[in-house]
Amino acid sequence: MDRRSFLLASSKVAALSLGLTLAGSLQGERIVAAEPKFKAYPFTLGVASGDPLPDGVVLWTRLAPDPLNGGGMPQHDVPVRWEIATDETFRNVVRRGVEFARAELAHSVHVEVEGLEPDRIYYYQFKAGSEISPVGRTKTLPAFNADVAKLSFAFASCQHYEEGYFSAYRHLSKEELDVVFHLGDYIYEYGASDNKVRRHNGPEIMTLADYRNRYALYKSDSDLQAAHAAFPWVVVGDDHEVENNYAGLIPEKDQPLEPFVARRAAAYKAYYEHMPLRRSSLPQGPNIQLYRRISYGTLAQFHVLDTRQYRDDQANGDGTKPPTPESTDPKRTILGTKQEKWLLDGLEQSKARWNVLAQQVFFSKRDFKAGAEEGYSMDAWDGYAANRDRILDFVTKTDIANLVVLTGDVHSHWANEILSDFNNPDSARLGVEFVGTSITSGGDGVDRNSSDHTVLAENPHIKFVNRQRGYVRCTVTPDQWQADYRVLPYVSRPDAEIFTRISFQVKHGNPELLTISDSLVTTS
Repeated sequence: MDRRSFLLASSKVAALSLGLTLAGSLQGERIVAAEPKFKAYPFTLGVASGDPLPDGVVLWTRLAPDPLNGGGMPQHDVPVRWEIATDETFRNVVRRGVEFARAELAHSVHVEVEGLEPDRIYYYQFKAGSEISPVGRTKTLPAFNADVAKLSFAFASCQHYEEGYFSAYRHLSKEELDVVFHLGDYIYEYGASDNKVRRHNGPEIMTLADYRNRYALYKSDSDLQAAHAAFPWVVVGDDHEVENNYAGLIPEKDQPLEPFVARRAAAYKAYYEHMPLRRSSLPQGPNIQLYRRISYGTLAQFHVLDTRQYRDDQANGDGTKPPTPESTDPKRTILGTKQEKWLLDGLEQSKARWNVLAQQVFFSKRDFKAGAEEGYSMDAWDGYAANRDRILDFVTKTDIANLVVLTGDVHSHWANEILSDFNNPDSARLGVEFVGTSITSGGDGVDRNSSDHTVLAENPHIKFVNRQRGYVRCTVTPDQWQADYRVLPYVSRPDAEIFTRISFQVKHGNPELLTISDSLVTTS
């Protein structure tokens, strides 16, 4: 059944079974019989949109009148009306329909809207019974072959609820952006801790009900809701959506396989239920399809990677270790064979000006030890160096233009030049890596810590580090890429202002990081 037929059928089923008269707008110009009743306002988790295309976007919400206690919904499906318009007042509604909030999916709603105009702002909202959701704003992508003058986006990651307020998202929601990328650690699985800024709801999460309640806690945050309502998001998970530093089907700590597989299945299901993802990402047991491509006309192609679900186990027992035959094994993979081939095929076929890997863990070589001693993170690409070498060899061989890697995970800002041979600082530069700090994870942070001097000295391709909270805002044109590292002085209180710590530019055809402003230098 095609999409149009599906929507038509859904609307007819809803009309016949519940006596709905599908006329007028969500503002009340319709008659509803046998409307669902709620014990409290059901749109407590806000609205979101995501995975935009030139002709459509995913709209999301979840009915949850009692969000922290399972949602508070009856165990049956509920029809939810949706509308999308070109104006905030909904005078020019261009698409509308009915989608069911499915009990089996925690009464979440995922609407895959089609038939929209490319590169255009739209507004959307939902109605269930007599209750109306907040209004969300979204934007479609330019046409696939469109010559685009500019793209503005931000990327973020790592939002540990207990370690601070999501003030960064309040500021992000006020930026002028086309899209937001979230690179993982949307929630943290840990149990409640004392002496934290805020408190998790319960012990470490293990079951589907646990994960649902934890997502509800995070998504109840008004700053996070504002950022979701302002722009379409492209999301991908890392480790804490399931368990810290898990690798494929291997948990962090030794434990039987079967309970971890069940935990991963529950975690992925809850992730899908709370994200604006397409049905192609609906989990199948402990598996979820998250790697995909987003093309912004001919300006940029984003290869959104999953570096967690298909990887080999961390070498050398994880941690920070010197290289060993295990970590340098040429067969090791962080992407898995299928995803690696998908990535290389996509890079080879790309006609985009900028080729972007949006992914989770530190890509560039990063030696933490001074002198001849070496120490690398076994959880990052350094623990899977052969996989990184295969990608860089391919980039060199096929002359891929303007490679940019976007990274989260490490709770700090970094800016790196990607070399063809990280062991030779004079080797060719192939691209750049922008690493974004956390929203809250790590607490207030500092500009730099005592170990950063060593890391910068040992890794001349690393040009910048900062350990405050925030996100990275990027402005892309055919001629240059600018990355603004946005930081907050603290997250332990909710009133922090934001400023740009440093800005880098990269010119088309020349993968060199050029500092264009540095607030530390300017204010000193």
